[in-house]
Parts: sequence; C-alpha cells; structure tokens
Amino acid sequence: MKNFSKLSKTLIILAFASAVTACSGNSDESSNQQQDQSGVIPSVEAVQARYGSLPLVERFSGNVRSENQVSLYPEISGVVQEVYVQNGDFVEQGDPIVKLNTGILEKQLQQAEANLKISNAQLKQAKAQFNEIQSEYNRVKQLEAKDLTSQAEVDQIEGQLLSAEADVELAEAQRDQSASIVEQRREELSKAIIKAPISGTVGQRNAEIGMQANTSTQLFLIGDLTRLKVEIVLTEDMLSQINVGQTARVIVENRDGEQTALEAEISRISPFLNEVTRSTQAEIDVNNESGLLRPGMFVPVDILFGESEQATLIPISALFTNTQTGESGVYLASSLGSEIEPVSDSSANGSNRPAAMSAPTPVEFVPIDVIAQGRMELGVAGIESGQWVVTMGQDLLAEGREQARVRSMSWERIYQLQNLQREDLLEQIMQERDRSANNMNL
Repeated sequence: MKNFSKLSKTLIILAFASAVTACSGNSDESSNQQQDQSGVIPSVEAVQARYGSLPLVERFSGNVRSENQVSLYPEISGVVQEVYVQNGDFVEQGDPIVKLNTGILEKQLQQAEANLKISNAQLKQAKAQFNEIQSEYNRVKQLEAKDLTSQAEVDQIEGQLLSAEADVELAEAQRDQSASIVEQRREELSKAIIKAPISGTVGQRNAEIGMQANTSTQLFLIGDLTRLKVEIVLTEDMLSQINVGQTARVIVENRDGEQTALEAEISRISPFLNEVTRSTQAEIDVNNESGLLRPGMFVPVDILFGESEQATLIPISALFTNTQTGESGVYLASSLGSEIEPVSDSSANGSNRPAAMSAPTPVEFVPIDVIAQGRMELGVAGIESGQWVVTMGQDLLAEGREQARVRSMSWERIYQLQNLQREDLLEQIMQERDRSANNMNL
C-alpha cells in the first residue's frame, strides 16, 4: 500500500489534532479518563462504512494554455517607437500594438521611388530610340523592295533594330525591378506597425520605447482568456482506459481560497507517443467565463473513467498499514451501532466546544482487501456497510490498545480533512491547542 504512505504521515498529524481536541473537552470528560492495561485510553474519530459504487478517478497535473495563444514577434528589426497597449488590455484583430521607428525605412522608400522614376524615364528613352530605328528600318525595307539600297545597309539597320529592341526589354526589366523594390520598401514600412493577429487579451509585455527589437524578440503574448485548454500527459498504459469525451474536473482555487471544480470533457488526445517517454498529450477545452484560470497555471485535473463494482466504501484515511507486520486493514469500533449520529460539519468546525466522545468502547483491527480506489474513497472487501471505521488516531491504537473513545464524524467532514494541506493541518493543531488552553482556564 505504497500509495498511502504519504497519507499515513498526514494522519499522524490529524490524530494528534484529534487527541488535543479530545483533551480539551469539558471537565466531565477529563474526569472520566480511564486506563486499560496498555495505558491511557486514546481518542479517535470514526465514520460509518457505506455501500455503493466508486467513481474511478485518475489525477493529473495540467498546464493551462489559451485556446488560441499567439506570441507576437516583429517581422523586421528596429527601435520601438510607440507601445499602444498594456498588459491585460483586450484588442481586436488588426489593432496596432507596437510601432517601430520608421525613419530609415522612409528614406529607403524614397530612394526606391526615385530609382523607379529613373527606370521609367530610361524605359521611355529606350522605346523612343526603338521607334526611331523601327521607322528607319521600314524605310530601308521599302528601298530594298525597289532594289534601291545595298544589302550592307539592310543588315546594318536590322542589327540596330535588334539592339534597340533589347534596350527596351532591359529598360522594362529594370523598371520592374525598381517597382518591386518600392513594393518591398512599402511592405517593410507597413510592418513597422505591428498589429494584433487575433482578437484577445495581451500579456507578458516585453516591449519598451527605445529598445532594439529584432525578429526573435517576443513583444507580447495574445490569447482568448474566455476559452482555455488544459494539457495533461498520458502514459501508454493510461490510453487503455482514458478516452476522448470522458469527464474531466479542473480543480482551481477561487478568490476566497476555496477550491472549485470546473467540469469539462477530454477534447482530443494525440495519437503519437513520444519515443523516449512513451507518453502523449491530451487536451481539455475549458470555458473560463468565471476568470479563475490563467494561461501558464498548473492545476490538478481529475479524469473520471468509469465506476467500480458495488462494494463497501470507506474513506482513504481509514486504511492503516501496520509498520511492524506490513498488514493493511481498518480499526472497527464494533460496539457502536446505527443509533450513533455523525457529528455535523458545523459542530466539528465552528463550535468552540468539541463534539461529544463515546464512553470507552472496544476496537479491533480487521484486515481488508482493496477492490477499487478513487481519489477520496476505497472500495473494500472484509467489512460490512454500516460498521464504524476509525479514520483518525490509528497510530494510537497500533500500540496494542483494545479500547478507545470515539467521536463519530460525517463523510463530508472526512472529505474536508483529506483535502487539507499540511500547513492547514498545523494551523488547525495550533488552534486546537489554544482552544484547549482557554477551556482549561475556564
């Protein structure tokens, strides 16, 4: 049961918190402390096992990205002259974002336009020369027809005509080249104003007036924050049970520090595995109208891929592995029955007075088999639904004690405790200790 080793360490802290809480009870409970042959009777917490099917859940770490996320780079090099937006601004496609200095580009355009004018003038000159020679050629050909000219004169005018025709073609090519350079300079000048390629929110600003930017300088990041995708990595083994369309719950803390689950579905899975890691990537499209997610966040993601067979269900925290024998099982408070009411969350959390403990009652360790595992519950064989299983304080019972004082807890309260982080547990212990001191002073 290596999966529960980290949880067992946490349960030690929880057990200590439970023991402190029990010792802070009213004077009647303190005066009724008894001892058995193993020492002080410990205080533990328990919940009733129940019967049902267990949602099969696999937890992943997800990387949040914008659904259409674009890095903005300049297409030309230059000095930043203007920055039109700030981080967090929303822009429409085509809106200006950054302007580079255009002084050099404007001069290059003027020079290119001047060269184009020269090329046009040279083309006109070449055409005029060609037309003149063409007229002379026609005259010579008429004289040749009347046998009034020599063959040498005909050959000479034909050579001049071919040369003039080549001069026209050369002038046209030079004109086209100059026109192309003008268009290129105009395009470069237009690229000095960098515009939004998509509609979205800008961030990760790296553009400052006066800085030198080139084609490898990222100026901004633009993305649609209302539609995000969460990327998770799937191993080869996971592909047999996780498929497109299965339910995914993205866990994120809201502004009050409370966890919220955003429900979505697996949108797509890449069919190609990495040849080294033997893993692939799945994407989950998430509606982020609440604004809780941000691109670049790492978030827990639970994938629900089915349900287990019907079985007795217990909280994960109830499972205990004896470090000496290696045997895994649960402690049962066998004498407690259905007449015991679980403690409500309010009395377990909000009241200054701890919940009532039972009188010393027998407890026994029962080995179990884990049939299925969810994120918060286990499906087990070896105990019956309705039996009271100890969820906190097992380490105190492992010393050979056969009795304990039991505080009955609700499943909701157990879920809450299992979700607590280590820092929360330590803070709770400190609060319970202060509460105990106050009760003793009273």
